[in-house]
Amino acid sequence: MQLLPIMQSMVRTRIPPSPTGEDLHIGNVYTALMNFAQARRHDGKFIIRIEDTDRTRFQEGSEEKILSSLHGFGLNYDEGPDIGGPFAPYKQSERLHLYKKYAEELIERGAAYYCFCTKERLDALRAERIKAKQTPKYDKHCLSIPDAKERVAKGESFVVRLNVPANQTIMFTDLIRGEISINSNDLDDQVLLKSDGYPTYHLGVVVDDHLMEISHVIRAEEWIASTPKHVLLYQALGWELPVFAHLPIIRNPDKSKLSKRKNPVWASWYIKEGYLPEAVLNYLALLGWSHPDEKEIFSLKEFIKLFDLKDIKPVGPVFDLVKLTWMNQQYLQSKTNAELKKLIIDFYPKAKELPETTMNPLMDLVKTRMETLKEFEPQTSIFFASQLPAFTDPKEKEIAQELYDVLIALSDWNHDMIFAEMKKVMQAHKVRMSVFYKVLTGSERGLPLPEVIEILGKEKTLSLLKQAL
Repeated sequence: MQLLPIMQSMVRTRIPPSPTGEDLHIGNVYTALMNFAQARRHDGKFIIRIEDTDRTRFQEGSEEKILSSLHGFGLNYDEGPDIGGPFAPYKQSERLHLYKKYAEELIERGAAYYCFCTKERLDALRAERIKAKQTPKYDKHCLSIPDAKERVAKGESFVVRLNVPANQTIMFTDLIRGEISINSNDLDDQVLLKSDGYPTYHLGVVVDDHLMEISHVIRAEEWIASTPKHVLLYQALGWELPVFAHLPIIRNPDKSKLSKRKNPVWASWYIKEGYLPEAVLNYLALLGWSHPDEKEIFSLKEFIKLFDLKDIKPVGPVFDLVKLTWMNQQYLQSKTNAELKKLIIDFYPKAKELPETTMNPLMDLVKTRMETLKEFEPQTSIFFASQLPAFTDPKEKEIAQELYDVLIALSDWNHDMIFAEMKKVMQAHKVRMSVFYKVLTGSERGLPLPEVIEILGKEKTLSLLKQAL
């Protein structure tokens, strides 16, 4: 049996992150982007619902980090746990009475049943099926217990299981993948309500998506296998299906699932490393989707205008940090000097200590050489230095003294004249520019040194050299 997708006048999408990690996973940012774009494309609503029913993995403070990351990337939602909305509350831990109500309704309709099996029995059943080379699956042992309600009333521990019908073809349409069908015999009698009164994902997501009038369920492809169970729940409760769209899972270059062992996965890491949110979203938009004009750089507004779920390719895209870093650099280079200066100061407040006469010309130097905002600090460290690195090599000290002597005599303080004097010292000592970098910054490369010295000014340059000598 196949139900038709629900037809609503308003598009309503959602992401239901779980507060069980350090922050929002970058894969969830990708899913959030697609849900956000679908809602905005059709003048709909984008909702955040916190699925905090896994109490064993719950992490204090995770919810706040998740919401902060969404705002940091500009994926602002219309309803959520911190701003409320017409379908509040938006935390599953505050909706337990609803799951209990619908679990009991499913039992009354014969679509679910109480199960009293102990962990020992379930473990033994699992081991037995594995030994017989069968898929681990519950055997409906508790399906027809006549006094089940009495046992529940007496306080006996129980769970509620889905009563999967035998020999039934379950079908649904995926907007990205087309029609999908499965035989019900391949499904397990999934636990819907746990013994602590908390729902599993399967019951919680169906109840909440229906009650919150979610029109499009856009989630990762790993949930395809669970969707037939959700279809059974929709059927049992007499509810229309939402539109399903299962996004491809982002993968590492070796095609394995994106994980923190091989790539930075937390959304906040990209912000802390100085990636621009708009660059990250631009890059994520291209994972499984292509701009009709084959453009690589485009705004979120342009993406929303062109976006269609049907255009997403189901093949798992590769997350390439090198490509993202290149794209971030393109965004930095596209900024005006005033825009870049503000971004740098917001990211690195210490930059406010530099006068305008220093910051303004610095923008032209760093703009084409920074890949991320974080690189501003090491590239401009000399402007914040109160002293130079100690000279560990007598040759370096000798070169520093000669540099001091030629610079103090310089009357026209500009980078061309500075470079001409530096060149004389290099030729005399048969050394490269890297020696001057080492003397002045402690590193062997950086921003163009004559230009840096010009912006630094004669007084501070000579002061630093004199102090070091």
